[in-house]
Amino acid sequence: MNGPEIHVEFAPALQVFVPQARRGGATRVATDGVSTLGHVVESLGVPLTEVGSLVVDGREVAPAHVPAAGESVTVRSVEHPQRVPGAPLRFLLDVHLGTLARRLRLLGVDTAYESTDIGDPALAARSAAEKRVMLSRDRGLLRRRELWAGAFVYSTRPDDQLHDVLDRFRPELRPWTRCTACNGLLRQAAKEEVADQLKGGTQRTYDVFAQCRACGRAYWKGAHHDQLEAIVEQALSRDTRRG
Repeated sequence: MNGPEIHVEFAPALQVFVPQARRGGATRVATDGVSTLGHVVESLGVPLTEVGSLVVDGREVAPAHVPAAGESVTVRSVEHPQRVPGAPLRFLLDVHLGTLARRLRLLGVDTAYESTDIGDPALAARSAAEKRVMLSRDRGLLRRRELWAGAFVYSTRPDDQLHDVLDRFRPELRPWTRCTACNGLLRQAAKEEVADQLKGGTQRTYDVFAQCRACGRAYWKGAHHDQLEAIVEQALSRDTRRG
């Protein structure tokens, strides 16, 4: 770009996306005179899913604003909690976020997950068709216009990923109500109903079971229950403190 020059400053939370030379204050950016401000911001590395508002010379503008020479632009990050109007809050995760998907389901959050790489166009189409917030670390995917809504997952650590998503969106938590394998809803089940899924030791030791209404998978308080309980308790504790 070699057209009108503007000054752009990014909020601290967004500077992880921009080149080192553009961090820490306002920098000069040459535009082409026809591209929207949203396009300019994304060309600098910041997905619009992470932008809370765009302020030009003290007034808030839409991403469709075409910047003029000399304008000063402040790019703000999204506010927490972030509200997503127009549909119940639910998520879609890409192939790289399987652990996060299982933990969100454990907490009763409606979470779709693609366990194979179906490609960005298909993911974006599903987000739009089902009105789900796309969670991903793929900035290219988050730039697709057909997305219903999206959010970048900043960390590579599942604990931090979960905390960040819960802090950003504040979904209603209903632990132990969803299947961690398929996202279906659970119901109480008698031992006889799930007997074909139980090994001898499990059948002798446990009497309380749940079963997924969608895929039929059986659940009980097995060897990993304490670890799962700790995840649930920590999430509920954070949710209570925020409330």
